[in-house]
Amino acid sequence: MATLEVDGVRAFLMVADHRSFTRAAEALGLTQAAVSVKLKRLEERLGQKLIERTPRQVRLSAQGEVFMPAAREFLAAHERAVQSLSAARRRFRLGIASHVMGPEVPTLLARLKSLDPALTIEVLLDTSRALLDSFEDGRLDAVIIRSDDDRRDGEILGPEHFGWFASPDFVHRPGQPIPMAGLSPCCLVREMAIPLLDRASILWTEVFVGGTTAIAAALSAGLVVAPFPRRLAPLDVVDVGDELGLPSIPSLSLVLHSSLSDPRSRESLRAITAAFREHRRPSSGPVCLVSETRKQA
Repeated sequence: MATLEVDGVRAFLMVADHRSFTRAAEALGLTQAAVSVKLKRLEERLGQKLIERTPRQVRLSAQGEVFMPAAREFLAAHERAVQSLSAARRRFRLGIASHVMGPEVPTLLARLKSLDPALTIEVLLDTSRALLDSFEDGRLDAVIIRSDDDRRDGEILGPEHFGWFASPDFVHRPGQPIPMAGLSPCCLVREMAIPLLDRASILWTEVFVGGTTAIAAALSAGLVVAPFPRRLAPLDVVDVGDELGLPSIPSLSLVLHSSLSDPRSRESLRAITAAFREHRRPSSGPVCLVSETRKQA
């Protein structure tokens, strides 16, 4: 009977989850070569090909599909056995800025739990300033914010790109100000967007103000145009910047701040980094707005 190595099984599951040796290596804190070696040893022990790799894709073989559920159980059992020797459960306290919370968060939470089934995860959503205060006081282990919210160096998770979004059914009346939505007056995106419109001599009027979730709803309802992160834009809206001749909005960055340095915590931080880097909204294709003149025709 083949004897399994924990590191090999963990490498297999990372490759299977990420469908990428590069991302698996990043999440494990290893080189691609090291991940490949661990996977090869596992396959040799089992006498089965688990991962099929081509220049264009990485996917599970039929044997890999069969093996994956048992592999997860094996790794979870190993983690439970190790954790049983410790009286205290490990706790990870993560703060995420409300205007940063997005579709990658469920993935990163699942990855954190997969890495350590005995982990207790605390997630706090708040303003960046409140999260940074808690981080500085030691009440949070890590925080994820946008680069405009703090000038200290941190780990860049990826770019935050913006566009001018609206519903495909949004009606723009030629010669009339464009009805805009904006975040609270202290939001840098709003502060960037307004001068851009004014310098381009574009008529606009702010008709809706709210938080990220509220603006997303207003966009889907066809009420407004708004400068909005591509990563968070609802699936039923499109970028209308080119159609309306609106200026480009500079990109910012998503930043992770953490004071943790122990190996297990660093592993958790790598999982967070990988999750954010995987989720990116593709660029919108050509759009066709329902203009007032077309509508009357």
